[in-house]
Amino acid sequence: MASFTPQEENGYVVRKSSSEESKDVGSDQESSHYLQARQKLENLLNKNMRIRMTDGRTLIGSFLCTDRNCNVILGSAQEYLKSADPFSAGEPRVLGLAMVPGHHIVSISVELETLTSPQYL
Repeated sequence: MASFTPQEENGYVVRKSSSEESKDVGSDQESSHYLQARQKLENLLNKNMRIRMTDGRTLIGSFLCTDRNCNVILGSAQEYLKSADPFSAGEPRVLGLAMVPGHHIVSISVELETLTSPQYL
């Protein structure tokens, strides 16, 4: 037999069974993980990132946003092509605002200098 606990939501008394309450505990843990992940992403906003793509290109720019599909928006982005000669530093192509599809991302790294600059500490 399920027990019910009355709770007030928006001025109405809502009854929840004990099984529903245990589901709420699980959802509280999920929301806690969600909030932690969101906080980590918010801490990365406006930091310089280096994104390597599946075709060998590298984009460097300021992290502006992402979405559920892991697409990334970079501001002031520059594109570096994969060079056959490891000693040649290729000229970057200035892209400005760039959207990188999540399925083309191989790796993402945050540039250390933006993490340690005084404005982010």
